Amino acid sequence: MSVLVYTESEGGKFKKAAFEVASYAKEVANMLGTTVTAVSINGGASSELGAYGVDKVLEVSDDKLSGFNARAYADVVKQAAEKEGAKVVVVSSTADSKFIAPLLSVNLNAGYTSNVVGLPESTSPFTVKRTAFTNKAFNITEMSTDVKVIGLSNNAFGLKESSGAASAEAFAPSLSDADFGVNITAVDKATDKVSIADADIVVSGGRGLKGPEHWGMIEGLAEVLGAATACSKPVSDMGWRPHSEHVGQTGKPVASNLYIAIGVSGAIQHLAGINASKVKVVINNDPEAPFFKAADYGIVGDAFEVVPKLIEKLKEFKANNA
Repeated sequence: MSVLVYTESEGGKFKKAAFEVASYAKEVANMLGTTVTAVSINGGASSELGAYGVDKVLEVSDDKLSGFNARAYADVVKQAAEKEGAKVVVVSSTADSKFIAPLLSVNLNAGYTSNVVGLPESTSPFTVKRTAFTNKAFNITEMSTDVKVIGLSNNAFGLKESSGAASAEAFAPSLSDADFGVNITAVDKATDKVSIADADIVVSGGRGLKGPEHWGMIEGLAEVLGAATACSKPVSDMGWRPHSEHVGQTGKPVASNLYIAIGVSGAIQHLAGINASKVKVVINNDPEAPFFKAADYGIVGDAFEVVPKLIEKLKEFKANNA
């Protein structure tokens, strides 16, 4: 009876969300005294998942599944869950997984809890903590169904590497024409920017930038670092940046390898949302800004002087090491 995890991929490569749900599933499996099985649809190498605690990977290779189809993918995961006798199925909170989860819940006659932000507080009864009211509150949800589907909030748990190895097993689910009742004719996707969910590096700006006209500085630093751009709540509230870039407890949580905050004072809600990041750097002209107490590295200085020099040095370094 494994804990089953659906690991998303794109272009034959696993997404960051896949490694996060694998990390989470491993901890849940430890609590239940069992193993982790992942189902991979046209994904990457099994060894990559093994590094995050997966014991076995059910590898599905099917050209019909080359494009995302919620009904077909949900059927694949359902059959994998039945094969493994899984009582707990973990998915992420990406757009694709949010499509799959309700279908999977119906297919398995399972309870579904979305926006989960932590490990089960108890396994008997099975209770999890989740966000509610657009991340403004938390509630504790008890899941009483035999099979449980958990939707892990993106970047809520982070990546936890493991020393184990995953075995690979070819899996050929039985799919019917009904699974492909919806056809994808085209996919339009912006490919020039890194998303916050998948970013290893995030560059964030706050009110210290004084206005949206100065955001080119944030984008310039993000470009040279290959990073995603983000902002504090006041910045999105004032309309300087879209709400999709708002990070923090009431916005998107961030669990990047490097988080650079520029002109962000460090309100407690912001710090709570980025605390899972491995290395935190702050640039602020106020030495008393709360962010300095949470940061691993801090620069006290005018962002309008520091950031352009930082971009210049990074460009020089990249040119010399090309």
